[in-house]
Parts: sequence; structure tokens; C-alpha cells
Amino acid sequence: MNNFPSQEKVIKCVIDGITTAKNNFTFWTADELYLSYAPPRFLTIHVSQEIAKLNNAPEIFIDATIADILRCSLPSRDTFREFMKQRYLTQDVLCLTLDERFEHKSDNDSISRVIMSLKNGVRNVKEEYKYEIEKICKMLYRNKLEDSTLDYGIFAFYLDISSSARKKSEQRIKEITESFDKIVNSFENLESKLEGGKINIIPNIGEWAVCCYIIEPKFK
Repeated sequence: MNNFPSQEKVIKCVIDGITTAKNNFTFWTADELYLSYAPPRFLTIHVSQEIAKLNNAPEIFIDATIADILRCSLPSRDTFREFMKQRYLTQDVLCLTLDERFEHKSDNDSISRVIMSLKNGVRNVKEEYKYEIEKICKMLYRNKLEDSTLDYGIFAFYLDISSSARKKSEQRIKEITESFDKIVNSFENLESKLEGGKINIIPNIGEWAVCCYIIEPKFK
């Protein structure tokens, strides 16, 4: 097996990918539209392209199901249904999943390592975002490190607001992060951190930022 890229490298790819998506969309639309108006999967494709540039790049899967991810990360591949039942996980998808890259001997030997949710146009705390954080937490938390191959999860988001907005980006990011922290703190053996979040100001137009909220086991 190849060496799996470090968390630092993956996070940089996510931030760079979303930033490139912003620059491309601005250029393509002649500065007339915010990235938040981009079509679905626009962020996903750009982030995937950045991760694929890494040396020893992982296998990248778009919209993998929770069942498939669990099947490829739990110690036993036939326990994912019980795992989902016990944790009240319903069938859903994750925007991106990163797996170990190696020569496969069957179609059932993949090893999942990182899960990601990518959201565009995030400006306020919403139930759909809190649901994504809770879903990631349910998939990650365990009593022993060896109970899963999943290393961490990322909720990455792009935020933009106009200059006339009363609440500025810094306060919005703070409130979003605090709401996510409450969810993560309700799970045993999980911790979180925020990477990115630099506020970019476009005079007389608005502000934008790219954030990565990372969730991982404390005993990792």
C-alpha cells in the first residue's frame, strides 16, 4: 500500500480546491455571480482534482453511501447494518470519501480513511448543516481506535456575503463553529478544530472565506 497523505496535505487540497472553484466561477461568469450560485458538485469536482494531484494520492469516491463507507471501514464487513441501526443512521451519501490506494484483489477489499461533506453558500447555522456534523460524528466515534479505519471527517464550506450584510463573515463563522462544537462535544472520544477561515474582502462588493471543520477521534 502507498503512504496515505497527511491530514495537513488533505486540508490544504480542500481549501485550495474551493478557492480555485471560486476563482474559476468568478472568471467564467465575468465577475457577475458569487460562487454560492454555482451548480451542485462544483466544489466537489474542484476539491477532487486538487487531491488527485498529491503524491500517493488516495482513491477518491464521489457520493459514496454510508453503507458502503461503513462496509469499507468497520473490522467486519457484514456488520454495517447493525452499526447503522444502533446509531440511528439512515442511508445517505457523503460528498467525498478517500480510500487507501492499492492493487485490489476483489471488489470488496477497499479501506475507507476520510469522509467529507462540502457545502456552498453557507452563511448561517442551519439544521441541514448540523445534521451533516451529527452524521459524521456517528460514523467516527468509537471506544477503540481499531474499531474503524476512518481517521477523520471534514465539513468544508464556502461563505460569501455582500458588503451591505449587517453580520460580517467573522461573526458568522464563529456562530457556525460554536453550533458544530456543541454537537461534537456530545460524543465521547471526539474532538474538533477549524482550519482556514481567512476573510477575503472585495471593496464595495463583499466578503468570502473557505473553512474546514475537522472532526477526529481524541485517541488518534
